[in-house]
Amino acid sequence: MNLKTKKQLAAKTLEVGKNRLVFNQESLSDIKEAITKQDIKTLYDEGIISIKPVKGRKRIEKRKTKRGPGKIKFKINKRKQEYVKLTRKLRKYLKELKIRGEVDRELYYNLRTKIKMRDFKSRAQFKEYLSSLEKNKIKEKKQVKQPEPKEKELKSKSKKGAKK
Repeated sequence: MNLKTKKQLAAKTLEVGKNRLVFNQESLSDIKEAITKQDIKTLYDEGIISIKPVKGRKRIEKRKTKRGPGKIKFKINKRKQEYVKLTRKLRKYLKELKIRGEVDRELYYNLRTKIKMRDFKSRAQFKEYLSSLEKNKIKEKKQVKQPEPKEKELKSKSKKGAKK
């Protein structure tokens, strides 16, 4: 006897897998006559159709978990997150300076590479570095304004040669 369709119907009505259903061998004729879901429910209540218990490990017993080096999970990329925050902050500040015109194009790209190489630990240190750069520029300008002694000597020699 093929009761495949009856088993499918019973599985749907009782909301159980097909493998868990067991039909009573003595009353197979009653199972054959069952057509509707209500018929299957009555057969289940009478005990003609029974359900096997679930196989497998009990949920009550907790599995002993191993806690090895591959199982521990925590944020390891915290350093990367800090790096991203700092670089974004410094780049934004550098862009503002470029828009204001305080930083020229060459210096801008030089500073961006320094930010990428993580030369600065904070915005304050970055500002300090910029102020030291400005001081160096002022010193260079003062040195450029003073004429070099070699030029004076050349001028004086040419005048002496003209007098002779």
